[in-house]
Amino acid sequence: MVALRCILPFVISMVIVVMVLPLFIRYMQSKQYGQTMLEELEEAHKEKQGTPTMGGTIFLLAIALSTIVTAFVCDVVNMRVIILLFVLLLYGVLGFLDDFLKIFKGQNEGLTPKQKLLGQVLGGIIFYLVYYNEGLPSTLNIFGVAELPIGFFYGIFIVIWLVGFSNAVNLTDGLDGLVSISGTISFLAYAIIAAHQKQFDVMIVCIAVMGGLLGFFRYNHKPAKIFMGDVGSLALGGLLAAVSSLLHQEWTLLLIGLVYVLETLSVMIQVTSFKTRGKRVFRMTPIHHHFELGGLTGHGEKWSEWKVDIVFWLFGGIASLVALAIVLA
Repeated sequence: MVALRCILPFVISMVIVVMVLPLFIRYMQSKQYGQTMLEELEEAHKEKQGTPTMGGTIFLLAIALSTIVTAFVCDVVNMRVIILLFVLLLYGVLGFLDDFLKIFKGQNEGLTPKQKLLGQVLGGIIFYLVYYNEGLPSTLNIFGVAELPIGFFYGIFIVIWLVGFSNAVNLTDGLDGLVSISGTISFLAYAIIAAHQKQFDVMIVCIAVMGGLLGFFRYNHKPAKIFMGDVGSLALGGLLAAVSSLLHQEWTLLLIGLVYVLETLSVMIQVTSFKTRGKRVFRMTPIHHHFELGGLTGHGEKWSEWKVDIVFWLFGGIASLVALAIVLA
């Protein structure tokens, strides 16, 4: 039964993505619905202009379907599975609306920041209400060595956690394949933790995500035939935060999601420095673009997109192994 729980969601999710995504790509190409590059990156990424986006729509639906099928087959249909799928799909809908307005309606900014934040906060609140109703602990796991009882404030933490990491993964999604493999690594780490805790319901969701992302990577690696868009990245980030909370291993996301954390910190540092000193710390943020453009001065070695991807994947993988070593010790 354990083998079935591992294999079935992975295979279903991957097969759906591999079969359906080419049809979606052709449709988007026929309608000329594509990505617009930032002015600063036009020279480096000019070949990406017009590449179809919103591919996350397909892998989110594949993840949801494979999770539901596996949950029924393995008799693990419960509120934990439902609330994880709710977070995945709600944040996905927010990203879909944002992408839709940008591409189909010609509104360059998509949803306003307030609209997006309101939806993310609402998702966090609903997740916490289900979490609380399930009788799960309102204590914060402090690096696996202590439990900090914070009561009602755990709900506030949950909202901040989901909103923060959904945006962090969204910021990271700026290079071909970067989030596809980074996300696979992150969810593999949580699948292992879930299996260790015998929380096979959460494990099934994580494995379904892995199958969907690896299927998507076939078309998303450089040169990408399609991008996941906000519909994919917002959903993945929100789901990662929700999974870490259900496993009561919140702190591990600081390591398992270290790439997303550093990408976000680079943006925060850049904005703060520019507003207070009128100077930039990085050539461009998020930090993956900094390495692409040749470092602080722009005269250093410019990393190829593949090099940035591989270094970031290795960095995320090593950080995840450290987290697993601590949790499983």
